[in-house]
Parts: sequence; structure tokens; C-alpha cells
Amino acid sequence: MSRPAPSFLALPPWLAHALRTQGGPVPWSAVVRGALAAGPLLSFGVATGHTTLGVVAAIAAMLAGVNDRPGSRRASVNRLGAPALAGAAGVLAGTYAGEHVGAVPLTVLLTGLGLLAGGISAVGPVASAAGTQLLVAAAIGAGMPLPEPGWQRALGYLAGAAWLLALRLALPTPGSLAGDFRFDGEREAVADVYDAVADLLDAAGGPHATARRAALTAALDHAQDALTGPRLRRYASSSTERRLHAQYAAALPLGEAATALAWTGEVVPARASAGPRRLAAAVRANTHPGPLPAPHRSAPALRALDDALLHAAEAFDRGKGSDLHTRRHTAADLFRGVFGVGGREYGLRVALCFGASVGIAQALHHAQWYGQHDHWYWLPATTVFLVKPDLGPLVSRVLCRAAGTVLGALLFAAFAAVLPRPEGLIALVALSGALIPVATRHFAAQTLVVTLLVLALVMVGGEPQASASRIGETLLACALVLVVGHIPMPGQRGGGVRSRLTAAARATYAYLAHVLRESGAGNTADLPYDPDPAAPGARAVRWTLRREAYRALAEARGAIALASAELPALARHTEGADQVVATLERLVDATTASAVHLDDSGRLTPADTGQLAGLLEELEKGRGRYGLRFPAPPDLPLAV
Repeated sequence: MSRPAPSFLALPPWLAHALRTQGGPVPWSAVVRGALAAGPLLSFGVATGHTTLGVVAAIAAMLAGVNDRPGSRRASVNRLGAPALAGAAGVLAGTYAGEHVGAVPLTVLLTGLGLLAGGISAVGPVASAAGTQLLVAAAIGAGMPLPEPGWQRALGYLAGAAWLLALRLALPTPGSLAGDFRFDGEREAVADVYDAVADLLDAAGGPHATARRAALTAALDHAQDALTGPRLRRYASSSTERRLHAQYAAALPLGEAATALAWTGEVVPARASAGPRRLAAAVRANTHPGPLPAPHRSAPALRALDDALLHAAEAFDRGKGSDLHTRRHTAADLFRGVFGVGGREYGLRVALCFGASVGIAQALHHAQWYGQHDHWYWLPATTVFLVKPDLGPLVSRVLCRAAGTVLGALLFAAFAAVLPRPEGLIALVALSGALIPVATRHFAAQTLVVTLLVLALVMVGGEPQASASRIGETLLACALVLVVGHIPMPGQRGGGVRSRLTAAARATYAYLAHVLRESGAGNTADLPYDPDPAAPGARAVRWTLRREAYRALAEARGAIALASAELPALARHTEGADQVVATLERLVDATTASAVHLDDSGRLTPADTGQLAGLLEELEKGRGRYGLRFPAPPDLPLAV
């Protein structure tokens, strides 16, 4: 949960975002992993006479630590492993390019790499982390000359990231005493879903119902991600994992019923939330829930809730399940993400910033700005972290990066003057690694800690103390991305937000189309992924489509929130998008309520179709007003 900085004045959005911090408990397990990662790797490299390889491995462990977020061990394999592979490829490409081509061809080559990494980053968070590490590692490979050949540096990079991943998989989470500790992340995520269902039921009919529904979406997204990580076998191989899959699947009809109840706007009896809370406690304790209190069956949504509780009790008893109601993204989906309007805008901006920073760094290097050493990686590496739109609004990133680097460099200069070498610097690396999981709550704090860690690393590797030049390069990178960020690009601005909105509209219409086909009405032939609702498992397909719709809407909502915190010159390009996504959210809520009524009575009521028609009309006006291009919505049956 974010916590805005206290203020007696209404701050502009771009400044309020820069001062906002993330709350929550200290992730002690991640702190321990951070302390055992970069510092010990560097120490091992120094002790064995491979100091520079130790530096590369420690840098990889640091970057993996930035991506080491709460979640399941299975999900961490993808979240940490995919960016590490991209980073190793970047080290390899940057090293050989830096050794064998001149300044101009190197700049052109790295600019093309920036275009590729930027387009890939538009696909999603893991792809964005991979794109970041690809470019940062390429800058380090080309701009940090080391005695080892490129393939050894790439292996050292992989070894550093693999060490942190091994710690993530092997070390138990403190307090994980229920059942197999390997699945403590999955267990907590599934339990949070049941708690979110209960919170939504308690909030029904009140002013916080919409926020609680959004919290339920976030909990379901997190649980789905926790359970669907990479696996050696196609299906869950242990009884613990199969039970968790069944418990997650049993929460979907509960969430559907709770959403329908919240949509009605009526207060729900207090006992309705008791069942989901008992189920949450049973998941955490790895026990059976016992008797569940049944809600009153006076309305279709309450009857659906009662039926869902009975289904959940059976699922908890059987403990068997494998369907997580997800759909694999196709090559066409990936292509659309990379080469669509959002990917093109993202790629062009990253390529322009990264390429310009490489060119400027090369010019400064040949002008001996850096003195007698050959390390020029700092400017392009800093630019990568600043230019990524999904990491935060542009001006917020610039302010936080500048403040964090200045403070970190000055603090390191003080440490470097008194710490023994290399022992004191290695201890500083270990301490900084432990602080990264806490510092990720604010970009300035994260920048400060990373600056300390990197400056200590490279000094151990032989680079002289260069705090003043690092501050200058950081400020230069900040100025560069501010200029490039406001340069008009080909096509319509706000491409990232528009592509997210279009994806959300597609998912919403596909969900609505399936519900209409279940009712036997509507022309839905042109909409994707809509099999015959009369076939077995059609309700499971409906849950899958609903999950995709809510996830796409959450992603669009996040992109809009970041865009609205830009400077007014950029924020104006996405004005009104929040109203469109709010209408889409209400349309999905209304579709969910209609689906529950359809299960109860076998048909859609005139009230259902009237609400859906009104929301579609409102959406059509909104997309026309803001120039958005959506697919055509499905046809509704005539209300009678």
C-alpha cells in the first residue's frame, strides 16, 4: 500500500508521486538473502584471485535482488531467471562489441539493442525487467573493460544471479510453519484471496466496495502468478500443490458471487463473510475449515455465494485440482505487445535515450572526462533506469535518481576515506545488499543504496574513487531523458495507455460475449476465445475470461495512474482515460452480476440487459470523445 508524504498543501501529482513511499512490513527473508548475495560473492572472488569476476557476479546478484519481491518460489524462477538470462546476453554482446567495433558502430549497435529491449519491455513486468538488465549489462560489458573474455563475464553474471535464486528457493520464510515450507508463498497468496472476498462482502453497499473489488482483483492476480510459475512437469506433482490449486479454483465462484452482491449496492448480512474468513484461516494453517456458516438464500447472488461455499468445502476436503483458469498467450499476443502502438512508442524512446547516452559517453571517454581509466558505463546504465515508463513517471524518476545518486555518492566518498580496503568495502557491499529489499519502497532510497553498492564494487575491482564524476553523469542522464521524454514521437502520444485500454476492452468484450452466448443471445462470432457455452467446462471458461478482463483492467488502471503523475505536458495526452477504464470496470461488474442471475434463473432479466446496454452506450461515447480505438462490442438482446 502506498503512503503519501504528509503535507499541508495540495501538491501537484508529479511532485506528490516523487514523495510517495510504499508501506508494509520489513521483508526479513529478502534482507537475509540480500546480505548473503553480493557481499559473499565479492569476497569469494577476492579470496580466489578472480576479483573482477566477483564484481560481475555481485552486480548480477544486486540486479536480481532488485527484482526479488514477495511471492512464491515458483514465480521467482521466472521473475529472477528471465532477466538474468537477458543480462548475461547483454554482457556478452556488449563485451564483444566494445572490443571489436569503433565508437560510432558501437553506438548504432547499442541503439538497435535499445529499440529491441524497449519493445520487449511493453509486454509485461518480467519482460520489462529483462529489457532493463539487457541494456544495463550491455553498457557494463562495453564500458567496463575487464581482463576476462566475454564468455567468462557472461558465466560470472549468470552465476551471481543463480546464487541469489538458489537462496530464494532454498531458504525458508521466517514463520512458515504450516505444511511444506516450499509453498508458503502460494499458501499466503491463496489465503489472501479468501480474505479479499470477505472484505468485499463486508464493504458491499458502502463507499469502499469499489476499492475492495479492486483489492480482490489484485489478490487473485497475485495468487494466479504465484501458482503458475515454470515447472518441470505439466501438472502439479505434489499433494500440497494440488490442494492449493483446488483451493484457489474454489475461490473463483466465491469472488464472482461477492462481486455480484457488491454490484447490487445492498448491504450484505455480516455472517456472509464468516465463511470466506474461515477458509482463509484453513489455508494458512493447512487444515480443514470445519462447518461453514451459510448465508441467507434470499437473492440470486446470496444463493450463488452459498453454493460457492459448499463447493469450496468439498474442494478443501478432496484437495484435488489443477485448473488455474489461465490461458497461454500466443505468439500473436506477444507480437502485438512488442510491435503494437505501446511497444513502438516504448522502443523508440528507449532507443533514442540509450543511444544518445552511449554516444555522449563515448565522446566524454575520448575527451578523458573519466580521467585515465576506461570505465564509461555509468551514463548509459543510469539512462536505462530513468527512461523506463513502467518504473514510474518520468519527472518522479529524475528527481529521485538525482537525489539518491548525489546522497549516495557523497556518503560513499566519506566511507571510502575511512574504510579499510578491500575488507571494509566488501562489508559495505554486504550491508547495501541487505538494505535493497527495504529501499525498494522509494526510488530515491533504492538509488542511494545501489549507488553505494556499485561504487564499492567497482573500487574493489580497481576503479578509482569517482563520486564527483558519477554525480555529474547522473545529472547529465537526468537532463537527457527529460529532453527526450518531451520530444514528440511519430504517432499518437500516450501509446502505452491506449494499448492497455484496447487490451482491456478486448478482454471485457470477450467476457461479455461469452455470458451472452450462455443466455442464448447476442452476435459474438467475431470475438476471440469464445467456445460453445453448452460444452463441458463452459463455466470454467467464463471464470477464465473474467480473470483476464479484470487483470487487463488492473494493468490499464496502473498505466493510467503513472501517466497522470507526469508533468502536465505529458499527462494531458491521457486525460479522460480513467473515466473510460472506470466504465469498463463497471461493465465487467455488471456482466458478472448478469452471469450470476443467469445461473440462478436460466435467463437474463430486462434489468440486466438494460444495465449492460447503458454501460456500452456510455463506453461508446467515452471512446469517441477521447479518440480511442476499440473492437466492436457484442450485440445485446432486446430487453422485454
